[in-house]
Amino acid sequence: MSGFDLWEYIEARRNPFKLSRRAFLKVGVAATGGLLVGGLVPRIGSGKEDDTPVELNPYVQVDPDGTVRIYVPKSEMGQGVRTSLAMLVAEELDADWAQVRVEQAPLDPKYGSLGTGGSSSVRTRWRELREAGAMARALLVEAAARRWGVDPARCRTEQGRVLHPNGREALPYGELAAEAARLEPPASVRLKDPASFRLIGRPQRGVDVPDIVTGRATYGIDVRVPGMLVASIEHCPYIGGRLLRYDDTAARQVPGVRAVVEVPALGSGVYRVRPGVAVIAENTWAAFRGRQALRIEWEPGDAERHSSAAYLEQMQAMAAEPGQVVGERGSVETALSQGSRRVEATYVLPFLAHAPMEPVNAVAHVEGDRCTIWAPTQTPEWAARGVAEVLGIPERNVRVFITLLGGGFGRRLMDDYAVEAAYLSKAVGTPVQVVWTREDDLQFDFYRPMAVHRIEAALDAEGRPLAWYHRLVSTSIRAALEGPDAPDQHRSEVGGADRLPYRVPNWRLEYRPFQSPIFRGWWRSVEHTHTAFAVESFIDELAAAAGRDPLAYRLELFDMEARSEGGGWAPPYEPARLRRVLELAAEKAGWGRRLPEGHGLGIACHWAFASYAAEVVEASVDDDGQVRVHRVVAVLDCGRVVNPSGAEAQVISGVLDGLWTALRAEIVLDGGRVVSSNFDNYPLLRQPEVPPVIEVHFVESEVDPTGLGEPPVPPVAPALANAIFAATGRRVRQLPIRPEMLRG
Repeated sequence: MSGFDLWEYIEARRNPFKLSRRAFLKVGVAATGGLLVGGLVPRIGSGKEDDTPVELNPYVQVDPDGTVRIYVPKSEMGQGVRTSLAMLVAEELDADWAQVRVEQAPLDPKYGSLGTGGSSSVRTRWRELREAGAMARALLVEAAARRWGVDPARCRTEQGRVLHPNGREALPYGELAAEAARLEPPASVRLKDPASFRLIGRPQRGVDVPDIVTGRATYGIDVRVPGMLVASIEHCPYIGGRLLRYDDTAARQVPGVRAVVEVPALGSGVYRVRPGVAVIAENTWAAFRGRQALRIEWEPGDAERHSSAAYLEQMQAMAAEPGQVVGERGSVETALSQGSRRVEATYVLPFLAHAPMEPVNAVAHVEGDRCTIWAPTQTPEWAARGVAEVLGIPERNVRVFITLLGGGFGRRLMDDYAVEAAYLSKAVGTPVQVVWTREDDLQFDFYRPMAVHRIEAALDAEGRPLAWYHRLVSTSIRAALEGPDAPDQHRSEVGGADRLPYRVPNWRLEYRPFQSPIFRGWWRSVEHTHTAFAVESFIDELAAAAGRDPLAYRLELFDMEARSEGGGWAPPYEPARLRRVLELAAEKAGWGRRLPEGHGLGIACHWAFASYAAEVVEASVDDDGQVRVHRVVAVLDCGRVVNPSGAEAQVISGVLDGLWTALRAEIVLDGGRVVSSNFDNYPLLRQPEVPPVIEVHFVESEVDPTGLGEPPVPPVAPALANAIFAATGRRVRQLPIRPEMLRG
């Protein structure tokens, strides 16, 4: 992927420990010892007949009763990876899916990077996990063949059994596992022909669903450790502010309060902690009440500088001036002066908070120079590194167990809350669970950057663009993580704007970073949420200026020569696939059909996370300016779909996230602080606002899987904005879309 790749960032900062392929096949699950909490520590098997379960490789264990335990090396936050990744293993293992139990892999170098982000889980583990299943199957077949004295090549497997060549005898995996575990793994295995897949490509219910709906699932907030106390932290509310003094007299008098601890600014980058004061108590209620009783004086710093209005004014001024050229072809200035018509537009997008349903939390237990963390984290490696840095202990002495995540969307890539828990556990000498409130969650997030896009174009006499001049100003994520002098700050901001899918002979993209101390981080589909809005809204504006249908205009301008081979972490870009999803979305939506009075259709497409997405939105606007979305048609080309049921749910959730942020979400700064504090002033979509129809279509593909969790989000906002124009003739250039923009 061109631009800044989250997966590249994760890989560059993970432990440099890598196993050889053969070592991976032979290594066993290391004994963990210590405290066991709610099944979060992996089972251990030695390969003996009287032991349970038996380990065939780090990902596969088999119980004597035939239960197959598959360890999934990614975090589950509702995106379905425990199901889809387990399916990869079970497919090649020929396991009986009804006998599969899925376990969360703990932080351990043998699993490689456990970082979960960038829509990378399936696409980066597609081959590795299939090989793990195939290797386990090969060992089981070899064990059976030795018992029978037959050639292993003549044996078959199905539904958790090895079948004798005579077709009459069979041995279940549970009876063979102990023998198989003692065998030398083969040097290589042949993977299945996709034509013989029994699980992959067929809908499967999420493996966690029964526990979730019955309340048995263990989220981070459910973890309980003997002797555990609960902490609530009053963070400094001012951007760049600091603690001056506090009085904890009243807080300590609250029944159940055990300690009050100052928390200094700690860590850096992805595990950077804001200063504050923690109240530590016997339960959550006492901790919250004690926190409310604190008397704190803060130094606000240069608070007057930090407001949404001030930021917008400055960023719009910066967008009017030249920036760093990060992409260019032809001569933009000359072409702009030669066009028969000039079109200009400025697009504004606010800070966004992640707002997962489960507020931020973590449990830590520090014992001497060792620490154990239980947390709903997307990046356990970073949690371990941050804890080690703050406590001054070796990183290898930090164990991290990953719970279910009650939503993530990028927030739990940042491990400040795990660092807080570890710091407080060390301070009081007991296990500590840090629990944030909803207000904390919204006011102390790592926000999706605010951005301003200014685009100018010149059209020729036939309405085709001669020039496209794009200036982008944003609060760079890279600058937030690595400092204001970080190189290549544009790389976290320009993805989606640096690969224009349309033919424009003269094109330039410039970037300017707006420096701010507000914490920033990755939000679902990251920079693509704002670059797609700008690019796909502007191409619609050009179509209108040219007097052309928006779909026909796009198809006429589609640059079919823009294919790239990719390399390293950058996947190839194939324009034919993007064009195909665009055409299919229009076909499924009935583009050009007669609509009810006052309704409009809008379309947008985008390439992100190695996948191709296009969406058509049907919308109308009431007299009071309220937008009504009646139907959304989404088409995705994400390569081979592993679990169609989970994939459809992912796309629907992406569409809803896109609509929510387009219509409602905005983090507002005023007086040097975030004033958005709960769902009354950072509202979610309500049930009546959800479109009655959301259609999802996948392009059938033989290509290996690519990203899915994030690609459905970027096209939503521009498709909606374009639908509003089709319905009302009013252009939307600023998000969120407020009724006052559309009244009158």
